[in-house]
Amino acid sequence: MIDVQNIKQQFDIIGKAPALDRAIDIACQVAPTDLSVLITGESGTGKEAFPKIIHKFSARKHGQYIAVNCGAIPEGTIDSELFGHEKGSFTGALETRKGYFEVADGGTIFLDEVAELPLSTQVRLLRVLETGEFLKVGSSKVQKTNVRIIAATNVNLQEAIRRNRFREDLYYRLNTVPIIVPPLRERKEDIYLLFRKFASDFAGKYRMPSISLDDEARLELENYQWPGNVRQLKNVTEQISVIEHERNITKEKFSKYLPPVNSLPILYLTEDIGSFATERELLYQILFDMRNDVNELKKWMYKLSKGESTVQEYNKIIDEEPLIYQDDEEEDALHEEINDLDNVRDLHSQEKDAIRKVLKMFNNKRKPAAEALGISERTLYRKIKEYDIEEFEDE
Repeated sequence: MIDVQNIKQQFDIIGKAPALDRAIDIACQVAPTDLSVLITGESGTGKEAFPKIIHKFSARKHGQYIAVNCGAIPEGTIDSELFGHEKGSFTGALETRKGYFEVADGGTIFLDEVAELPLSTQVRLLRVLETGEFLKVGSSKVQKTNVRIIAATNVNLQEAIRRNRFREDLYYRLNTVPIIVPPLRERKEDIYLLFRKFASDFAGKYRMPSISLDDEARLELENYQWPGNVRQLKNVTEQISVIEHERNITKEKFSKYLPPVNSLPILYLTEDIGSFATERELLYQILFDMRNDVNELKKWMYKLSKGESTVQEYNKIIDEEPLIYQDDEEEDALHEEINDLDNVRDLHSQEKDAIRKVLKMFNNKRKPAAEALGISERTLYRKIKEYDIEEFEDE
């Protein structure tokens, strides 16, 4: 019989929501096996606790447990980090190095943000899952490893598969046992419990009296959607604990720490593909999904511009040459495409503004900003460079 309450105490999990208990129960049941597990849930829900539970109650508990944030490792070095490399295999490879799959032999590897793995690395990972074999970078010698793989993501992998960003065969290999971690808005009975726990922790940390909420503030706390989930609630509680002199917080004061949900570009992960809580969230999903699609869209939009294939050439045609239409339908079609291009540029502008807003919200700290946006640090860094966002300061 699984004692869920005891497990919560061991792993500092707060809450009594049935969906949370169900996720813990599944983790405990699958732990004694060697099955691969895929943990899904929105950013900030606490997915990182579940691979620790699985490892702790498995036969591998005395082996290595390695957690890897796939989104924080540069694409050019991810294969070396995971599988190791031979001396001289690339510039800077001054000695042979073991990768995580070699170091964790007999243990467990937790691949967080697994959707951020490059497709070439996904192929290598699939081989490990199927045969237990891998190659170091720069080596032709096949090595064996015996590791248990647990993966997590806040990305809708079915949609990623449809867009050719994640391998379908790898998805089914990883998703042998799925664990779904519920968002905080679906755990309303846990919100106040979490607030009290965080308030007590920060009171001890900063050596000051614990904050409390009046009845109206508590109602505001429990009815807020918490798009950043437990992580956002913890951050808000810490801010109030440090900033407010009055320890009994009113609704008016509490509301100042809650940005309007619709102003945050938080992507809600749901069971149904393309299902989002609001139209604004759908817009932001489009914004971030189209980062690789927009170039192809532009090529398609320029097909009437005498075969020109770049924006500059197309603009030159518009500025210097009169366009000759075969008929009114062709003219209307081109005008529709130009209008579509304006919409695309508008979407890019909104994406840039959203990134600026979130960076400002987190004082230019890249990691929490990326988590709030639902993207990896690597993707956020690329977007900052792409849009030349001056507010960003590298840490």
